[in-house]
Parts: sequence; structure tokens; C-alpha cells
Amino acid sequence: MGRVLMIGAGGVATVAAFKIAQNADVFTDFMIASRRKAKCDKIVADIHKAGYDMDIKTAQVDADDVEQLKALFCDYKPELVINLALPYQDLTIMDACLACGCNYLDTANYEPKDEAHFEYSWQWAYKDRFEQAGLTAILGCGFDPGVSGVYTAYAAKHHFDEIHYLDIVDCNAGDHHHAFATNFNPEINIREITQKGLYYKDGQWIETEPLEIHKPLTYPNIGPRESYLLHHEELESLVKNYPTIKQGRFWMTFGEQYLKHLDVIQNIGMSRIDEIEYEAPLADGSGKTAKVKIVPLQFLKAVLPNPQDLGENYEGETSIGCRIRGIKDGKEHTYYVYNNCKHQEAYKETGMQGVSYTTGVPAMIGAMMFIKGIWKKPGVWNVEDFDPDPFMEQLNKQGLPWHEVFDGDLEL
Repeated sequence: MGRVLMIGAGGVATVAAFKIAQNADVFTDFMIASRRKAKCDKIVADIHKAGYDMDIKTAQVDADDVEQLKALFCDYKPELVINLALPYQDLTIMDACLACGCNYLDTANYEPKDEAHFEYSWQWAYKDRFEQAGLTAILGCGFDPGVSGVYTAYAAKHHFDEIHYLDIVDCNAGDHHHAFATNFNPEINIREITQKGLYYKDGQWIETEPLEIHKPLTYPNIGPRESYLLHHEELESLVKNYPTIKQGRFWMTFGEQYLKHLDVIQNIGMSRIDEIEYEAPLADGSGKTAKVKIVPLQFLKAVLPNPQDLGENYEGETSIGCRIRGIKDGKEHTYYVYNNCKHQEAYKETGMQGVSYTTGVPAMIGAMMFIKGIWKKPGVWNVEDFDPDPFMEQLNKQGLPWHEVFDGDLEL
């Protein structure tokens, strides 16, 4: 039995749904649920239009409401819940999974709505409860976090006795032909990028100002791109699971135009996440006004391009990988493992751009690993806690082939 329920109907969820439909031998029953059922129905229609005849159920649910989630889970009885909703909703979904005896998988760690801060402590605190219930929770199964952790586990298993330096590098060299747009949920994206940077060195976490540290790095088939040090959640689990790591960092590329717009957004207060009251004129032309409460960043999200609509004209490709330095048989070696994903190829297959594709495909593979019983043990786990080999094999089969460079210049 491979009965799964996916929560979310954005770009990542669309990709994951397409890949689940392509693997109907593994996933025998499938439901998509979201706050707006119409979005779920559209995903199903697009999948059927593409020639996949899987019977997919849809449902409406508010993922902030544990009781609504429990009612849905207890009715559909999924073996696994795939959480592709917002990071704010991780804990409510985990609570409902515990109440209804469902296993759990997500792609991003919990983040409170009222604070731009994310860490695994909230979800790791569920470990004993999932263990006692005999349920598995798999955290961070997108690309980064996700594949980046699997890459690291694969390197540790096959190529190193000790990993000393880990740099996760994420480049989007695509052009969506918009003045400013984010590649996934604008609210989450901007909250992440405007936070202070954080990296791990010699047993300590070192904080930096937002985007303070940067340097050009050369990406395969792309060339040099200015890369900025960010705080990213997978480092938290990787340095814990691989204690030989002396330094762990995460880098992401941003274009000059993107950063210019981001700077303006911050300077004019549109990146604020606190609630403000605004007296708005009514749209009926009556001249009357009404007081409304808005969160500036949520309002900005409403007027920015929808990440789901970027794919059609998106050109270029992404390149994401791990650059690792460590010891094997007493000698120092370097290792670079990466994937390049073309936006147009992702769009032709799923109707979504490459950033959604690189997150949605690993989410499906993680679900496949669980359904097949390969990644299945009671408790709360990060992806590197499991055997990387079968996951790496599926990356090649499911559209995200990986490449290796041994003893090259890591530039870091």
C-alpha cells in the first residue's frame, strides 16, 4: 500500500504531484489537499492533460487548524503525509499526524509567523512522541535542505573517512524576464534572505550581517557568479551528524537587480512582518473608508509575480551542490557533487520552473523511500540519517542526475 496525502498546491507541490503520478506503481492512492480546493483540482487536471491517468482525490483543508487536519487524516487514512505547505504549518501537521497515526515528510523546517527565525529544535522536540507512536517523520526532503544532506551522507559513506569542510553552493542562473520575482513563496523567500547570516566554524556558530560575506564562485556550465553566505537549516543537522566538520557554510547567488530591489523593499518597510493598521478607501467609489490590518510582506507577496507562473518564459538553469574537503586513507581530498537543472526542461515536463522542480522531485523520492520501507524508522529524522544510496539512484532516474568532480579546485 502506498497511500499518500499531500498538503499544498504551489509550484513544488505541482512538481511532486506530477512525479507521484509518474510512479503509480509505488503510489497506489493519492490525495492533494490545500486551503483552496480549486488549486488542487487544477493540478489534477494538468496531470491528466499530460497523459497520466492516476485517480487523484482532492480536498479542502486549513493547515493551521489541527482539528481540520485530524478530520481529513482520519477520513482518508494516509500511510504518509507529505507537507508542502508553509513552514509555519509544520507543527500543526505533525500534531495531526501523531493524533491519527500518520507518518510525516516535509521540505523546510518550522518557522514561527511572528519571527523571521528558523531552526530544527521545534521539530526535533517531537522525536520521542513519534518514536513511541511507531511513526516516522522525515525532515527537510527538498534540494537544500534535502539533496544537499543526501550528497553529504553519500560523500561520507563512499569518499571520506572524515569530512572537515563543507560548502553547499546554490546558483540560479535563470532569467524569468520580470523586474523582480522570487522563485518560491515570496514571503518565505524574503524572510530567509534578509536574516543575518550564520555559519559553523570550530564548534561555534558565527553570525554575520545579511549578505555581508560574498565572493564569486564558478558553477558548471554557467561560469562565475557572485555568491552570498546565508544561514540555512541543513547545516544545523549536518554538523551534528558529522562531528568531524570543522567548517560548514551555505552560499547562494543573487543578481545585482534582485539585490537592488531587495534593498528598496527593506528600506521602505515592505519586508516588515509585523501587523499595521491602514485606513483604506473602499473600491466601490463611495468615498468611504475602512480600517484594515495588513502585514507589509504579505501584501507585497500579493502583488509580486506568482512563482507558479514563471515557468513558461524562464530561461537558463540552476546548479546546486556540495563542495567538500576531508581525509581519506590519511590523505586530503576534495569532492564536488552537483546537479544542473534547466528551467525549460522542468517546464515542459511539469509546467513549473526549475527551482520548484529541484524541490518537488526530492520530496517525491523521499516519499518513495518511505513507502518502499527503505527510509522507515520510528522517530524524527533528517535525510542524512538514512542510507543515501537508493535515494541517489532515484535522483538519476527521476530527472535530477548528479555529477562528481574529484580533487578539483573548490574555490573555497
